[in-house]
Amino acid sequence: MELDDHAEELASTLGVDKAEVRADLEKLVNYSVPIDEAKDSLRRKYGDGGGGGEPSARSIADVSTTDSAVAVHGVVLTVGKRSIRYQGDDLVIREGEIADESGTISYTAWEEFDLTPGDTVEIVGAGVREWEGSPELNLGSETTVEIADEPLDVPYDIGGDTHLSALAPGDRGVALEVAVAEVERKTIDGRDGETEILSGVFADGTGRLPFTDWDPNDAIEEGTSVGIENAYVREFRGVPSVNVSEFSTVEALDRAVETGDGAPRISVREAVASEGLFDVEVAGNVLEVRDGSGLIQRCPECGRVVQKGQCRSHGDVDGEDDLRVKAIVDDGTDSLTAVLGTDLTAAVYGGGIEAAREAARDAMDQEVVADDIRESIVGREFRVRGTLSVDDYGANLEATEFEACDDDPADRAHELLDSTDAVAADGGTLDGVSHDGTMGDGVNEPRRGDE
Repeated sequence: MELDDHAEELASTLGVDKAEVRADLEKLVNYSVPIDEAKDSLRRKYGDGGGGGEPSARSIADVSTTDSAVAVHGVVLTVGKRSIRYQGDDLVIREGEIADESGTISYTAWEEFDLTPGDTVEIVGAGVREWEGSPELNLGSETTVEIADEPLDVPYDIGGDTHLSALAPGDRGVALEVAVAEVERKTIDGRDGETEILSGVFADGTGRLPFTDWDPNDAIEEGTSVGIENAYVREFRGVPSVNVSEFSTVEALDRAVETGDGAPRISVREAVASEGLFDVEVAGNVLEVRDGSGLIQRCPECGRVVQKGQCRSHGDVDGEDDLRVKAIVDDGTDSLTAVLGTDLTAAVYGGGIEAAREAARDAMDQEVVADDIRESIVGREFRVRGTLSVDDYGANLEATEFEACDDDPADRAHELLDSTDAVAADGGTLDGVSHDGTMGDGVNEPRRGDE
């Protein structure tokens, strides 16, 4: 069903003007709202017979996705600007956060309301939708925004200044000072055909995150430090990614942004509880080397692991040899799967792909490679650094470093005891036993799949 058909159906059911319904419906769909959700939102807005009534006054903490139209009083914290494309048309939207004493809420403005960070505003007739799992204000043609007579004091920073470790997917209007740790110029198949972009890694004193610059800026060069305003954050492979657009401001700094040499070390329990981290380090004992480790074969088309000559995407293929380790690492607080690629696996095994092939031929069994790796690392303690992703099946750490620990055992024991005390104080579980002595969930289930 086309958008016009949906609009006509809604207008007929609700008894309201079709053109008005279509305009509202188009705006919601334009912002990637599923059509059924968009129609439900308009039903709430217009109600039976049309007219959603007067907007309900709400404190920001009380705004709910069940609200059709609300009035809020708050301070503009951030204002971002970017372009999106819908049905071949480029649209410019403003987005950011607004706060009152009760909390913060994100917003998207489809009209120009001349919002400025620090303004105290009265917003009447804002629609509400769900975005990133939380309510979001939608400011459109039926919304009025006025500067309030009295400024409102809120316990939140104004202007978007932040650092990398504080970023989360969905953040808009972000301002950063970062060092360009890595950068690469790429050509991708973009919305206007082949498009040149920059991608790489930003760093500051709190951590590192990947970035994409969609309108390559000359100031973003490896080894330089830059100040960026009006960036936004999306999720990329399970971690936050900084996005720099044509509306972002990028300026070279006359000083170097200080960065840490290493990644922050956290407990495995903290890692599993996160939603994904780009550059992090854990230390723990290798309990097991999982099946699918050692000498494996990958599809030459997509790189997936081939099982018995079969690729899930391309069927029968002649797999290409590769090396991999999937190791269960446990530090006493929880466990995760550390995934080692070709080079790290070769270092652990003590030889590359050709040596592994020769060993498999001699034994007439390629599992001998995985067995040798098990003998080398199971039962030993390792430091693992890399990018962490977390899903319903558990936590995977794609390793960039994998080294035997040389920490003092007494120091490690004290760290574990401190972590145990913290878990107990929170009423949580450790090694499957809760603070009250009942059995918990136990060891984190390693992620399934064989990508």
